[in-house]
Parts: sequence; structure tokens; C-alpha cells
Amino acid sequence: MSRFRTRTRPPVALALPALLAVAFLLLPLIGILTRTQWSELGEHLTSPGVVEALRLSAVVSLWALGLSLVLGVPLAWLLARVPFKGKALVRSLVLLPMVLPPTVGGVALLLGFGRRGLLGPWLEGTFGITLPFHTSGAVVAATFVAMPFLVISLEGALGGLKQSYEETAASLGASPVRVFFTVTLPMVAPGLIAGAALTWARALGEFGATITFAGNLPGTTQTLPLQVYLLLQDQPEAATSVSLLLLAVAMGVLIALRGRWTGTPADRKAAELPPVAEEPAPTAAAEPAAPAKLAEPTAPDASGAAPRDGGRWPLHATVTGFNRLTLDAEPGTTIAVVGENGAGKTTLLRALLGLTPRAHAELRLGDTDVTALPPHKRQVAWVPQDGALFPHLSALANTAYGLRARRVPRAEARARAQAWLDRLGVGHLAHRKPAQLSGGQAQRVALARALAARPRLLLLDEPLAALDQTTRARVRHTLRTHLAEFGGVCLIVTHDPVEAVSLADRVLVLADGQTLQDAPPVEVTRHPRSPWVARMLGRNAWQGTASEGGLALAAGGRLVLAEELPDGVPALAIIAPEAVSVHRERPAGSPRNVWPGTVREITALGSRLRVLIGSAEAPDLVAEITPDAAAELGLADGVRVWTSVKATEITLVRL
Repeated sequence: MSRFRTRTRPPVALALPALLAVAFLLLPLIGILTRTQWSELGEHLTSPGVVEALRLSAVVSLWALGLSLVLGVPLAWLLARVPFKGKALVRSLVLLPMVLPPTVGGVALLLGFGRRGLLGPWLEGTFGITLPFHTSGAVVAATFVAMPFLVISLEGALGGLKQSYEETAASLGASPVRVFFTVTLPMVAPGLIAGAALTWARALGEFGATITFAGNLPGTTQTLPLQVYLLLQDQPEAATSVSLLLLAVAMGVLIALRGRWTGTPADRKAAELPPVAEEPAPTAAAEPAAPAKLAEPTAPDASGAAPRDGGRWPLHATVTGFNRLTLDAEPGTTIAVVGENGAGKTTLLRALLGLTPRAHAELRLGDTDVTALPPHKRQVAWVPQDGALFPHLSALANTAYGLRARRVPRAEARARAQAWLDRLGVGHLAHRKPAQLSGGQAQRVALARALAARPRLLLLDEPLAALDQTTRARVRHTLRTHLAEFGGVCLIVTHDPVEAVSLADRVLVLADGQTLQDAPPVEVTRHPRSPWVARMLGRNAWQGTASEGGLALAAGGRLVLAEELPDGVPALAIIAPEAVSVHRERPAGSPRNVWPGTVREITALGSRLRVLIGSAEAPDLVAEITPDAAAELGLADGVRVWTSVKATEITLVRL
């Protein structure tokens, strides 16, 4: 993308008011700079009253910042992550101090925490705490007006953070509190820092609420802004000098933040090292031997005891809600979950994780019913489509995360994590950050992290979708090798027929949240019960109803069949693209299904061409021919052709 932008001349009607606005904001600042007596600046700023006020302002603003962090960070998380009734009202309460006149805020604090307020008598009688006209009162006033800056900034950062990071951490066994401190906060650090800086600057400059609620007592509540107010009456030159100091602090904070008010999580740059390129695929002789066992069945579980079921975990799940199905699988089974967009594939995975209200899963893994357990206690590991590697942790720390969440000692967790990375061929990248890994390497690290946590159920949501074809084939081979010895059940959501056939023992076809077909890949390939699956496998699929020795097509037209079905039986006709013949003239001879049509699209598929042909007498049809045949027929977009299919080449699947 070009770094140069088109220069746009602003209309005078907009440019002139904008310049006036800039001048309006700039003129008071220039007034402070021009009226400051620079020769006496040092004397003014080092006078005893100013030094004492500056010390008190630092104490009050830092305490206000600390109190804002303790109260505001959980509040921002609640607003960003938890749906509840009255959220709009709570957010309005957060914003209220920003629009409320400061003196009104001070009056409100007096009525709430003063000696005659709602809470003040109880605080004074029970704890002996008196807030008005005390330094603690100045802290409360500063916190009241400054904390909204922290909450707004951090809520914006949390809103921009993908929840898949937190959900993945929970699936690895991390409790919500651990997820918050080890994943959420580090990833929203820019927003937290921006909010903290703005909060501190606002607390440092607080005046109205402080003087109304805490008074103006030298050495107790007289902060620097209040000192400016007093100096302005008797020593205006000194007031200008102190104002310049506060102005410099405020500008320094704004320049340091560089406009990052919302604190949106920034893309972390690779620290020092460039991304590592994918290594060449190893030859058979050079490829390291896979370990004998993948699941480490003798390793202790989260409680430290040996697993009661010997490291073999069959699956039984009954899912209700949007998804309505029952799923049973023996240990070591890999199930490919396929279906159209919106069929409920990801919802099924999230229901098994316990992460969605759209569907509920009664789930048993091995001898344990985990239905009532929260996600971090289910021992169900999830690898989302993007891998969700934590960007602030190295590959080794990412892989050890689940082990550390289950309180495995650090040294042991890192040793086991390194072993898993070695098994998946990325051990030499252990100290790299995710930004320094290629797509294939990151996917293998994500898989190593999930397997290292010793899950009883492994869920992979399109784990290879973001990879190029070469890398996808390599990672698919690695995944197939290591899933062969997995002691639990693995579900893989995919739209790739090669993945479904090569990785899975069973293919689960979903439609509208229900099971349409659950069978071995060979059976699904030969007799797909869904037009979408048939097309995914590269077949033509026409739905219809049996009638008079043929099939009345739902999309219009009729298909002559070699196989007879009782009248009225719904069926799916499967036609392989290579079974479709293409002619320039109407064919003569044995074909009983012949239609005229027009070439709509020609695409290359390896060494062959796929031709999409539309017809007014039949549904769209895909034919597969050689480039030589296409050249001989003179095929191109818009060319009129005839297509034919022998009745014996059509496979029927009853619906």
C-alpha cells in the first residue's frame, strides 16, 4: 500500500471555523507561556507553600490512582465481559463524574460520606474515620472524578480483545482469576497504562470537588490546584508559574500517550528477531520417530493422583438447545464435524466446553460427569481457528501454560512443554514469541499447548484453515501422526474434504444443529446424505422425489435412473464430475440424460479442468475434463454445449 495519501483541499466554510477552534484552545496556553516570569520561576516553584502543596498533590493523586485501579479495573472488566440488566445505568454512573460540575460532585460526596451524610456517621462511629477536611477526603474526591478515565479506557481495551484468548486459557485449566491476571491484563496493558496515566493526571489537577468536600487546609487538603487559587489573589506571578508546572505535567502525559485514549490492544511487534520461515518438509529418513505414546497415561492429573481410567477416555454427550444430538465415541476416535455455515459446528464445540448459552451439553468423559463443572475444570482443550497463542508469552511458556494452571512445578512444566514442542517439530522455536512464528509453526505450538495439558477431549476449530496448501499438508501429516495415540476423543471442525477424509475415523454432518449423517469417511464419500457435503466432496448433488422410474428434481427437470425407487421417496442423486460428458452437438447413442447448456465458468483443478454448465432444463452441472478435450471442444465462457450422464453413473441416496 502506498504511503502517500491524496491531498484534499478543505472547503473554506470548514477550514476557517476549525482554525478558529485551534486558536481558541491555543490562546490561553500561549497566555500562560508569555506571562510567566521565567527569571523568577525557580523561586516561585521552590517556595515552602508550593513545595508542600506539590508533595500533598503527589500523595493524593497516587493514592487516588491506586484506589481507582483497585475499584476501576474490576468494574471495567464487568462492563466489558458480563451481560447483566442495568448495564447501561452502571455505565452512566461511571460517566456521571465526567459531566457533573465538580462542586456539585463535592456536595454529593458530603451528602454521602460527610458527618451528616448517608455513610459518614457509620464510618465515624464504627471505624473512627472522618473524610471531610482530611487528606483521605481529598483522596476520595480525586478518585471520584478521576476513576471514570480508567474505566472507560480499560473497557475499550477489553472490548477490542478477542475473547478466544481467555476462553482458550480456561480450556487449558486456568481459573477465571488466573486468566484475568495472566492473559487478560497483560494483553490490555496499553489500555491500562493509558487509563492510569489519564487518571493520575486528572487526580493531580482536581480542584472543585476537593475544596467542596475536603476543604482548603494547608498541609492537609491544600493541593497544588488549590494553591494556585490562593496565589492568584495575592501573587498572580507565582500562580502563573505553578499553573505552568501543572500545564507541563498534563501535556507530558498527553504526549506520552500519543492519542491512545481508548487503549485498544496494540499489535505487538516482534521483539528483535524476524519471523522464522517454514522449514523444508523432512524426508522419511530424516524425520524423527514419533513417540510411542502421546497421552502420557501414567502422568498425574490436576489433583496429583494417577488417572483412575488408565488414560483412556470415551465420550458420551447429549446436546440440547440449538444443537440437538447425542454423541458417543471410543478413546482414540477422531471425528470430523462438517456442515454449512450456521449448521451449528462451532456451537457444538462451545457447548462441550460450556461456553455458550445457545446449547447445553450433558457430558461424560471416561468415568467422570463434567456437565456441572466450569470450563477450566472439564479437561476439555480447545484450539480455535487462529490458534489464540498468547502474544506476550514465548512458545515454551504458551505450551507450559496449561500445566502451570494445574499447579505443575515450573521446572517440570517447562520440561514437559519442551518435550511436546520437540514432538511436533518446533522445539527449536521454544523461546520465540508468536509474532515470530510462521502460520504452520504457530498451529503446531497451539496443538502442543493443548496436548500438553493432557485433555480428555480435544476440540479443533478449523485448525488448518489459515495455512497455505503446502504448510497445510505438512501440518496435517503431523496432526495425523500424533492423534493416532491420543487417549481421548478429538473433534475437528473443517470445510476441507481432504482433512475430513484423511484425519477422521468418523464424519459428523450437521444441518440446523442436528445430525444428518454420522459415518466413516468412506461411507460419507460414497453416499453423502447432504447436497452440501456432496458438493464439498466435489460431486454434483441433485435433490428430488422418485416418480415413474426416475427422479423429479426439486429444482426442475427430470433425471432417468437405472435404479428404481418407490414413488414419492425423497432421494439425492450424486453425479461425479468425471461422469459428465460434454459435447458441442447433441449426442447420439446410449445416454438417457441429455441437456443443452452454456459454459459459465472454467477452473483448473490440478491437471484437469472443471467446467460449470448452466441449463434451463436441469440444475447447474459440473463436468471434469482434460485440457486437451477442452481445447478440442473450443470451450470458453458463454459457449453453447450439450451435457449427458448415463443412468448407470448416477448414485442414489435415500433421504
